[in-house]
Amino acid sequence: MLRRTFSLAALHLPARLAGLALALMSSVLPAQASSGPPTQVVEAQELAANTEQAANQKPEALTPNSRRAYADVLKLRLDAARALLRPELTSTPTAPAPLLVANCADFVELLITQDAGRYDALTDAQEARLDALDDAPASALRDYARAEITLHLGLSQLLFKHVVMGGYHLRSGYHQMQDVVKHYPNFLPARKTLGVCEFAVGSLPEGYHWLLRLLGLTANLDTGLQRLAQAATQPNDFQLESQILLALIRESYYKKPAEALRLAEQLTIQQPDNLLFAYLRISVEKRQHHGAVALAAYRARPTGPGYLPTAYLHHMAADLLLYRGEYAASERENLAFLHEFRGQHYRKDAAFKLYLAAWLSGQPAAAAKYRALINQPGPADVEEDVYAQHYYQEAVALNPILTKARLQSDGGYDREALATLRTFHATPATLWRDRIEAPYRRARAYQDLGRLDSAWFYFEQTQTEAGPKAPYYYAPQAALQQGYMAQSVGNKPTARLYFRRALNYPWHEYKNSTDAKAKLALRELK
Repeated sequence: MLRRTFSLAALHLPARLAGLALALMSSVLPAQASSGPPTQVVEAQELAANTEQAANQKPEALTPNSRRAYADVLKLRLDAARALLRPELTSTPTAPAPLLVANCADFVELLITQDAGRYDALTDAQEARLDALDDAPASALRDYARAEITLHLGLSQLLFKHVVMGGYHLRSGYHQMQDVVKHYPNFLPARKTLGVCEFAVGSLPEGYHWLLRLLGLTANLDTGLQRLAQAATQPNDFQLESQILLALIRESYYKKPAEALRLAEQLTIQQPDNLLFAYLRISVEKRQHHGAVALAAYRARPTGPGYLPTAYLHHMAADLLLYRGEYAASERENLAFLHEFRGQHYRKDAAFKLYLAAWLSGQPAAAAKYRALINQPGPADVEEDVYAQHYYQEAVALNPILTKARLQSDGGYDREALATLRTFHATPATLWRDRIEAPYRRARAYQDLGRLDSAWFYFEQTQTEAGPKAPYYYAPQAALQQGYMAQSVGNKPTARLYFRRALNYPWHEYKNSTDAKAKLALRELK
């Protein structure tokens, strides 16, 4: 079924690059993104290019039927979307609009379910759609659909470890999308996708730059964000998608969550039957430590046989219940996740959270069983799984007081966390890791409560206790948070000092994401 031949036998695309690409380039998944970057203007030469051509082009749009189907894809009602598209695909098998929306449905299914049993059929269908588009007349929508589906195919292949094919299609789709923007400068959907691609590539750690050069991928991060903003602020079929992606980028990478929180709440009110928007609300509120709001959104989510099974929601709910100390309910949700999920990611994290629920509720036999489950064969590509596997291999017992306080703070129960922390008293026998974590937990709780002087004091204490070489994430995260605090009051020299300090710490479980955020923050300070 392969429609292209190539020779990239030596190429190895790291799993973390694949994960970042999935998070930032997917058309519909609200995964980890970031927030409020600088809005610099795209190069004047590009915006001036083809001005006469742009003025004369009539923007192409989805057909009314495809637009209705796309709305169902966004609701994760994939069977309904496919039923709407079937007559249109039968009557006009090379039409770009239904082919693009049909591919969105397949791509979303693979990303959410990660079902290896569906991989061959769905990627074969993507290849067939590319063949069909080759027979369609050239147009902005045809060329955009072809580039978008090529990106979908590459990301699907990367997700399932077909790295050579995935790398090839990712590179090809990226360059195709650049051509679409060049030849159809007023076609906003292409600016949306190219902007997200450029941000993903531009924000990768320096350690991946050799790979990007090998793939022929170059990007200007600020230009990418400007393109995305154009698609988010002007009417087009994918304007809402662009708004979501831009808000998530500002939330995750630039620590500016207001837009994402507002948009997530607004969308769930406007479309209470939309499961994707419920997912968005739960994930954003959870990341912002609004545990009670996120749990309420989970319980209010639409359910029923018409929706794509989304097992990861159970895993998020398990975390939210763990924060509240509802250990039996948390255990049930994570067991449901492990039973229903067809993929490999987050399984180690789920086992670790099952261990915590059993351990904190005084069930040593169950805790031992779940702890052993962490070390079952499987990838440790996402940072949560890396942390779980590192905990297992380190084989050092957690401190129950600090663990409980961490969970309470993660859920936004900061006063309860401070009350828990008052029962912690270090002794000469206290582990170095715990002596570092204790002030860090106090700092995060005070920070979330708006008591910033106390937070700063304990962040400083964290770094003093850790020194420059501690292999734990507490000190680099403390420095990152102090950088954000200084940045928020306009103290750029101090912000630079702490962002650079965050970068200088050695390996820890969250170094990739911490370094990426610190580097983006330093760019914003220029």
